[in-house]
Amino acid sequence: MSLGSYRKRIDDLDDRILSMLAERAEVAREIAEVKRAAGNGGTFHDPEREEQVLDRLMTKGAGAFPKRAIRSVFREVISACLSLEAPMRVAFLGPEGTFSHMAARHLFGLAARYREATTIDGVFDAVRAGDAECGVVPVENSTEGSVPVTVDALIEGDLLIRQELVLDISQCLLGRGGQLTSIERVYSHPQPLAQCRLWLAKNLPTAQLVQTTSTTAAAREALADERGAAIGSALAAEIYGLEVLREQIHDRPENATRFFVLGTTDAPRTGKDKTTMAFSVREGRGALRQVLGVFDDAGINLTKIESRPSRMKRWDYVFLADLEGHRADLPVAGAIEALRLQCDMVKVLGSYPRR
Repeated sequence: MSLGSYRKRIDDLDDRILSMLAERAEVAREIAEVKRAAGNGGTFHDPEREEQVLDRLMTKGAGAFPKRAIRSVFREVISACLSLEAPMRVAFLGPEGTFSHMAARHLFGLAARYREATTIDGVFDAVRAGDAECGVVPVENSTEGSVPVTVDALIEGDLLIRQELVLDISQCLLGRGGQLTSIERVYSHPQPLAQCRLWLAKNLPTAQLVQTTSTTAAAREALADERGAAIGSALAAEIYGLEVLREQIHDRPENATRFFVLGTTDAPRTGKDKTTMAFSVREGRGALRQVLGVFDDAGINLTKIESRPSRMKRWDYVFLADLEGHRADLPVAGAIEALRLQCDMVKVLGSYPRR
């Protein structure tokens, strides 16, 4: 076959794909009508169903088509079809170009309506006020630990964890171009600066490190500073017209951040779930050991536990725990009731599918 024949074949395939996308969109419209008739109050987003669709397609594969690209392609297809039913409103810790923005786009696609919040508390407020159906916030970094503001807001607030995402974080050095030797200042949020401290010491030992409120703010500073650079995402470079001078400059290759999707309800049981909860223990010898024994007696595996100051009185702490299972599972429900007899405070922060 000639080159022209192959190109004609590609055009024909693209036309077929376009036709099938239109057919899928029509089915999405019909689903929306079914949901309206069922009187679901206008709630069209079903993240658990969407993950099932994506997981099935990833497992099935598409021959020579790159498997890693399947999720990205169908994430956008699902997002676009969802926008025909009702545009999804998503709050995230802004501004645009942050890793929270990247996480939100990974979860909800380009067709969602995104609302920037200047603080993590602002994301909680947007969901609580009904200005967004969901909010996306960072909760933990694999090298720098938990994000205290998120943890405290979950413990003290009334929103629930609906979904989680672990996003590989690739810190990049962004600038206007030129050689590293011309860089005198490096801008970034304190966490990326900490994640790249060894690389900076080795490659830019004389550069001044300037803290900013976000990686996006750092990109803006670098754009205005001909001898400045920023640490941030490749997305920030794309948005603000900077060059990616170096990729993957973080010190630890396993660098990743865990994000939570917030909602007014948590997720239904799937059979492969996780629950996050907070509790406080009463004073006394062996109190924490006795509480942990409740989980052990119920055969529940704790995957994480940490303590946070209660902010009620000095040297008083609240424990945050992740455990396998859904709050609707009998062993988990029984353990929660047993904890209420031993603890001054027990609060389920959400049950959601394990990822």
